[in-house]
Amino acid sequence: MTQKETMQKILDKIVEYDKIIITRHVRPDGDAIGSSRGLAAMLRLSFPDKKIYVQTEDKSDYLSFLGPDDETISDAEYENALLIVTDTATVDRVSNSRIDLAKEVVKIDHHIDIKHYGDISWVEDRRSSCCEMIAFFYETFKDVLKLDKEAATYLYCGLVTDSGRFRYEATNGDTLRLGGMLLDFGVDIDTLYAHLYLEDYSQLKFQAYVLEHMKVTSNGLVYLHVDKKMQRKFALTTEQASEAISYLKFIKGCIAQLAFIDMPNGDIRVRLRSRFMMINELAEKYGGGGHQFTCGATLHNVKDIKRMIADGDKMVADYKAENKGWL
Repeated sequence: MTQKETMQKILDKIVEYDKIIITRHVRPDGDAIGSSRGLAAMLRLSFPDKKIYVQTEDKSDYLSFLGPDDETISDAEYENALLIVTDTATVDRVSNSRIDLAKEVVKIDHHIDIKHYGDISWVEDRRSSCCEMIAFFYETFKDVLKLDKEAATYLYCGLVTDSGRFRYEATNGDTLRLGGMLLDFGVDIDTLYAHLYLEDYSQLKFQAYVLEHMKVTSNGLVYLHVDKKMQRKFALTTEQASEAISYLKFIKGCIAQLAFIDMPNGDIRVRLRSRFMMINELAEKYGGGGHQFTCGATLHNVKDIKRMIADGDKMVADYKAENKGWL
């Protein structure tokens, strides 16, 4: 089935169903919230007689300025409903434990498709974001669909955050053109960027601490373990602690970065980033996944941290030995 045929099939299902439930992945980021809320806002505008719900089981304090999700609906509402999952690679990461109650499930995602799920699956792992896909969906069917400032703001938020402000490798001409199309709806980027990128003083103190205490291997892997003690020292939520990865990415010669975050349940969340070298294989080795250069995993034993660092360091060494042009 071609891209256009898949998109048409999804639109046909949206038209067919009177009830549509939209969800996303756990521990949501800008793209997860932006794509789920943006799609919901677009469908409410386009089909005012349909029941459209955003149903999730967790939230993001960092993105709370975008407002809350819908109130929880009953199991009965899932009967004869279409459920659309955005920005979620695997079904175990869906922030909705009632996904099986829906009549049909649609997956819209831009991660590498390791574990298929859903009755219809539209996956484009070369897209910068799921929000870019939703914007493209609108542009393709704008004779049927409607967009306004609110919906465009959600979508632009996810597009700009997941593309790293249009700096990551998945950014291309389509990303910029679709971003420009969204801005034409009047997105207030001054306010949006202030919410996204202004830092509290305490977070800046944490950033300084990260830069002081990060470790660099001889081959150019940079890493940090944000343990519970460090989280208490700076009164960090796990979401804020996870931002440590963004402070490790801009060191010349360090082409791979790992941030290990202690979680309340005893697990260790790992955020992996790289440039030039694809690092998703390392994430997959430890049961994770994601994009080629941006991915994640979860460890269940602190001893695995050293193993993962060693494996990552070898990947960096091998890459540098076999390739030129990296910085």
